[in-house]
Amino acid sequence: MQNSFYKVRMEEQNPKWNKANSREIELYGRNNDIRTDFERDYTRILHCQAYRRLKHKTQVFFAPHNDHICTRMEHVSHVASVASTIAKYLGLNEQLAAAIGIGHDIGHAPFGHHGENCLNNLLEQKEGQNAPKKFWHERNSLFFADYIETLPDPNGIEQPLNLTYAVRDGLICHCGEIDQQGIKPREENIDLYSIKRPGFIQPYTWEGCVVKIADKIAYLGRDIEDARAYHILDMTSYRQLREIVGSTLGFEQKGANALRSGRAVNTTVLINDLIMDLCNQSSIDKGLCFSDEYFKFILELKKFNFAHIYNHWRLKEFSIYAQNIIETIFRTLMRTMMYAKKGKVSNVLRIYPTLCSTFEDWLIRYTEYQPFIAEKHSFVNKKQILKYNTRPVFDVNDEESFKKCIIEYISGMTDQFAIRVYEEIISF
Repeated sequence: MQNSFYKVRMEEQNPKWNKANSREIELYGRNNDIRTDFERDYTRILHCQAYRRLKHKTQVFFAPHNDHICTRMEHVSHVASVASTIAKYLGLNEQLAAAIGIGHDIGHAPFGHHGENCLNNLLEQKEGQNAPKKFWHERNSLFFADYIETLPDPNGIEQPLNLTYAVRDGLICHCGEIDQQGIKPREENIDLYSIKRPGFIQPYTWEGCVVKIADKIAYLGRDIEDARAYHILDMTSYRQLREIVGSTLGFEQKGANALRSGRAVNTTVLINDLIMDLCNQSSIDKGLCFSDEYFKFILELKKFNFAHIYNHWRLKEFSIYAQNIIETIFRTLMRTMMYAKKGKVSNVLRIYPTLCSTFEDWLIRYTEYQPFIAEKHSFVNKKQILKYNTRPVFDVNDEESFKKCIIEYISGMTDQFAIRVYEEIISF
């Protein structure tokens, strides 16, 4: 029902407002700024480099040459659009939903979820409180927002994005892979880095919950549309799609319009139908949910996508190539650790000019690394501002920290840049 969630929207009257709207560091102001804090978060994410790189990061199909295939940037735009539409109709804060939606994947690895799994496998899992955590992109989006991405302030000094708690919470809690009905926000404002795995801690705000569902709505039909463009699906697959619609929604229902002649998924119709079903079924008491028919339809469509798209042999063949790329870059950079301690990374990497210049710049920005010819960098990271004074994000003298430094450097790469660096390494 329209505006049925208005009394729980994130605004000043909400008991959670002070925490949700808070920042860890006071953000500079402008006398002529007309934006809300959540609108500022949206534009700060929009202007950061991690967001810009999403246009060349895999959504499903690796390093696509077809300009009309969905990339990670298009995906986050879809999610922001879907989340804003739902939030506006239900009476929630659409500005907050849009900010979370546009930024939820800024920490995604190159080569999509396969790249994420590769980086995860490179991190040794050990027991103990100080052991390195597994790599998962939801947490990495928060990490990039807090520690990696910066923007120049009015004085030209690079400062962290310094997003509000509600947006930061939405980044790490956005996982839409776990199928849930009746999603409601949690009550506790917790240390977001205490979250150990994706999907099981609900967002702090209703708007964050909306983004979690919007993520699922945005990719289901779009992935099928792209698979059709690459001739991944055969006639048997199309018949199965029709059977899924018929057995879950019924061909007489409007939802059946998501298929045209059994050959193509109409993404816009599918998104619209899922949005409307969610809006009609959800309530503050029940939480955000779909009807039983549409929830079953979503589950069957996900199974179809995994069976016929994500596990298709062509994607698996490329995934072997992508894994070799990531592991080769990682091994090459791990060989530089002893030289990084002495400020001499270029001694090892000088035959790889692109890798050398970008990785050394990364070390200068986020570690205590000092090259022989040191330059002045007007850069301040979050740890320096908050409590560590001159302590960097990573420590080149600690093997686990240096490994994490390399993992984060690779995670920021686009597909094309990773391939470029890989070819630089293996070429003679």
